[in-house]
Amino acid sequence: MSSSSPQLRRLKPAYQYVVNNFLAVLAVLAVPLVVAGIVSAARVGPEELLARLHALRPVHVFLAAFVPAAAGVLYLMMRPRSVYLVDYACFRTKPSHRVPFGTFLEHAKLVTFIEGASIDERSVRFMTRLLERSGLGEETCLPPAHHFIPPYRNLEASREEVELVIFSTIDDLLAKTGISPDAIDFLVVNCSLFAPIPSFTDMIIRKYKMRSDIRNVHLSGMGCSAGLVSVGLARNFLQVAPRGSHALVVSTETITPNYYVGKERAMLLPNCLFRMGGAAALLSTSRAKARFRLSRVVRTLTGAQDNAYRCVYQEEDDEGHRGINLNKDLMTIAGDALKANITAIGPLVLPASEQLLFALSFIARRVFNNKSIKPYLPDFRMAFEHFCIHAGGRAVIDELQNSLGLSDEHVEASRMALHRFGNTSSSSLWYELAYIEAKGRMRKGDRVWMIGFGSGFKCNSAAWECIEPARDAQGPWADCVSRYPVHIPEVLKH
Repeated sequence: MSSSSPQLRRLKPAYQYVVNNFLAVLAVLAVPLVVAGIVSAARVGPEELLARLHALRPVHVFLAAFVPAAAGVLYLMMRPRSVYLVDYACFRTKPSHRVPFGTFLEHAKLVTFIEGASIDERSVRFMTRLLERSGLGEETCLPPAHHFIPPYRNLEASREEVELVIFSTIDDLLAKTGISPDAIDFLVVNCSLFAPIPSFTDMIIRKYKMRSDIRNVHLSGMGCSAGLVSVGLARNFLQVAPRGSHALVVSTETITPNYYVGKERAMLLPNCLFRMGGAAALLSTSRAKARFRLSRVVRTLTGAQDNAYRCVYQEEDDEGHRGINLNKDLMTIAGDALKANITAIGPLVLPASEQLLFALSFIARRVFNNKSIKPYLPDFRMAFEHFCIHAGGRAVIDELQNSLGLSDEHVEASRMALHRFGNTSSSSLWYELAYIEAKGRMRKGDRVWMIGFGSGFKCNSAAWECIEPARDAQGPWADCVSRYPVHIPEVLKH
């Protein structure tokens, strides 16, 4: 078997070419038949040919002409409208918000002396080990409220973070697109852990004096994959709205009220990974000025299973401190959700050659009932040039790289976004897309696969096709992209 593997690998490009270009190959093979038909018709003569045409009944002629035309018109009327990404913007963190490891750990040590906090020296040592292996760099940022001792976690400080992140991000997006707030028909915002009254959408509508008839939705509690849920919801709105409508999607996570001061290890992990960030995207059914076309949105939910439902769970510890509990089985559950999502999106995006190999593998396992026959893992590199994997942590990126057979370059954007910005929750995918563009790697026609994970447990995917790459590297990477990529050691000593 080992001796035949190199031969099979050499034959695979030829196999892929034949299967993926089946219609073209069929057309080439059909040329002799068409030529033979033309020669045969020429031999019959014009008089006999006309006699055969007159022998056809009018109803046959009508059906032959009308049915294909009617089917074509019906298809054009019923097919979903294409939705495009006009542009997007990410929150640009400020140097004053940066929290190097030393600052973060010193801050945590001082919190141990605060009345009511349960965090102790043992917890600080645990967080130190987590940070050393997290893949985060020294320039990640926390909101201003977390730079105080004790950290502010009140409603006013939380609102200040929201306004800082989303207003500045929307300002950048409106400046890039040149669109007026009055031209926005739909507004979708997602933030999982902070849902004040009035809502985020109300805050945005008031700030930008948007129309009174704007349709708006605030999604909460849906975790790090909520950004793609918002994109899918905006797409659904646009496909039933008048052509040329616009939808604004805003994704963020408010860190201020969610600093955990207890000592449960499973609840200390979010303190080390999550950092401030946000993104805004403008979608439309008009192709004018669009930069990407939204090809697919596929959502997978495994919440019917108890272990999946509770693997990312907001709760209070035994001492009453509220936080997010990340279950030890999280990576296994995420892997199962990814498999389900791959099964759903694969037939929609993979070329015929990969689908055929997957089908043959599936049939062989069922027919022979032989578990030693490994299921064929489709090569998604045949379907996408770029991958934006949710930067939830080093383990998440490692797991997906191994599961999908991706190279280091394919996951570079995810690792660098985690290193520079940390886990920015649902907005991390947009920081990764911005990295790919800032490095000048995006080309017209390139396909991008965004993969997000979130509580529930959810795995959501979005497929994009590039129409117009970015003309410059302006954005969240403008002041640092020249320093990336950087080497990230397994254990960072500081």
